[in-house]
Amino acid sequence: METVVSGIRSTGNLHLGNYYGAIQNFVKMQHEYNCYFFIADLHSLTTHPTPADLHGNVKQVLVEYLAAGIDPETATIYIQSDVPEVAELYLYLNMNAYLGELERATSFKDKVRASPDNVNAGLLTYPVLMAADIIIHKATKVPVGKDQEQHLEMARTFANRFNRLYNKEYFPEPFAFNFSDNLVKIPGLDGKGKMGKSEGEGNAVYLSDSPEVIRKKVMRAVSDSGPTTEYSEKPVEIQNLFDIIKVVSSADTYEHFDNLYNTCQIRYGDLKKQLAEDIIIATAPIREKINDIANDTLYLRQVARHGAIKARESASKTIREVREIIGFKSF
Repeated sequence: METVVSGIRSTGNLHLGNYYGAIQNFVKMQHEYNCYFFIADLHSLTTHPTPADLHGNVKQVLVEYLAAGIDPETATIYIQSDVPEVAELYLYLNMNAYLGELERATSFKDKVRASPDNVNAGLLTYPVLMAADIIIHKATKVPVGKDQEQHLEMARTFANRFNRLYNKEYFPEPFAFNFSDNLVKIPGLDGKGKMGKSEGEGNAVYLSDSPEVIRKKVMRAVSDSGPTTEYSEKPVEIQNLFDIIKVVSSADTYEHFDNLYNTCQIRYGDLKKQLAEDIIIATAPIREKINDIANDTLYLRQVARHGAIKARESASKTIREVREIIGFKSF
């Protein structure tokens, strides 16, 4: 059975984009592949979270992974920092990662522009840690979005470089993988790009948001004054709203508002009210599970411990073999 590895940074709540874009696929994948899903708390240290925030965010993501349908008895769910072998492999791979290639990474250059006062070594070597996360389980399939494809290419580079350096075909090449042909992309409410935690509080609808919060966020979503000619092309901010409707609402609802738009009769207030209610209905089962699981500390502790044991069983085997390949021997 082929191995799949994917992770989500522990920066807080999961949103509709995470759920429809990735987690629904994770839930399907877990029954057909050997899946490792981790919470990337080591990666989050590049933004210097406080200890309380770090722990709280890890817990929140773990809760929402479980509430969304990932089964800890079927897949391996673990916290990155619970598997120290990842950090060890990260060290070894760093020895063969070169400054020029790391500085050319698009995401690194974006981070430098966005936060010039926080250009730390963790940001620079972020792709190396990502590579360690993947190849420590010898994964061949990695569900990633477009923004992570360069990092995955670098992971292949580091795996192949290790193999060449030590003249041994040890690490397989990992490749991007999507369980379904049509990836669902959820746009943000700000009228710009994708829904995301880093895009501002009003951009995303979180799986744990209460109905009241969802209504407020959706009603504040960016729109315009409405079409002035029939069957005109929708501007980006309006197309974003229709894209979300297509995912969470019925086909009849989408067709109803699309017809109103095409005949210049649309009222965005009505559209947003309907969209908010449909999001509330779509997320209600997850929200209820989030509330139940979040209060079950014993269960969460058991899941994390069980996941760490399973992940370390795989990772420790890799590290033992990597140490032998490199030449580390006990006297």
